[in-house]
Amino acid sequence: MTQLARRFLSLTLATLLLGILAPVPALADEQMDAIRKLGRLKVAVYNNFPPYSNAEKGIDVELGQALAARLGLKAEIIGFMAGEDMNDDLRNMVWKGHYLRGNPADVMLHVPVDPVLGAANEQVRIFAPYHHEVMGMARIASRVPAPEGSSAVALEVFTREKVGVEGDTLADAFLGGAMHGRLRANIAHFRSVGEAVAALREDRVSAVMAPRGEIEGALAGDTRFAIDDVRIGELNPKRWPLGMAVKAEADELAGALSDALEALRKDGTLAAIFQRHGVTLRAQ
Repeated sequence: MTQLARRFLSLTLATLLLGILAPVPALADEQMDAIRKLGRLKVAVYNNFPPYSNAEKGIDVELGQALAARLGLKAEIIGFMAGEDMNDDLRNMVWKGHYLRGNPADVMLHVPVDPVLGAANEQVRIFAPYHHEVMGMARIASRVPAPEGSSAVALEVFTREKVGVEGDTLADAFLGGAMHGRLRANIAHFRSVGEAVAALREDRVSAVMAPRGEIEGALAGDTRFAIDDVRIGELNPKRWPLGMAVKAEADELAGALSDALEALRKDGTLAAIFQRHGVTLRAQ
């Protein structure tokens, strides 16, 4: 049970005992009043994460600005470095704050809309998916076939060809464990997807496996390479929705942001943001 649910239950029981209708404190209204008074929406985005957010540019930066504008506010973009895991990021940027950075933001973008993650973080509300990311592969088509089928079929080529990954990611872990570790000698590790794609351009690897949005952004319209969704049976997850997070009790803010996002979707603003960065927007 969430903190908000506990508070609501306690108030309801008290109301029944007293025989009167006691008002529930409007915590969300207080937060929205403070945001309106300041005239700005504080939006947390990851640093060094192109094409989504990098050097105050990117998809999430523009989305944060568009959401704020829909609410009649100015966006204050707060870039931050990823912590050890998503739980750390939600704590530091959404509900508690950081001892060095100070108070949290009003909303954090690029949060996986995942029930397990939500259950592990009762202090936040994760909602409003705006894009479904998928695992992708950029490849030299003449040397590497489309990544589909079983690992034994789809990945056998990497017993001969090199594949690039960003270290310590889902792609890295999956390829390293596939086919009983037979591919490990041909997995090239890089500090970022951008560096892996640079190696692909220089013919130092024959393919790159990473989230497709990051691959598309890094290739920036370079049509020399095929880009595919990875459809390998053993890979899990193959896709995941990305949304936003606010404090658990921020009902009005969550509602306002959801409405703003829907408006941006309907009028084409969201699609235009993704298109400017060369990334395919996926509704599901």
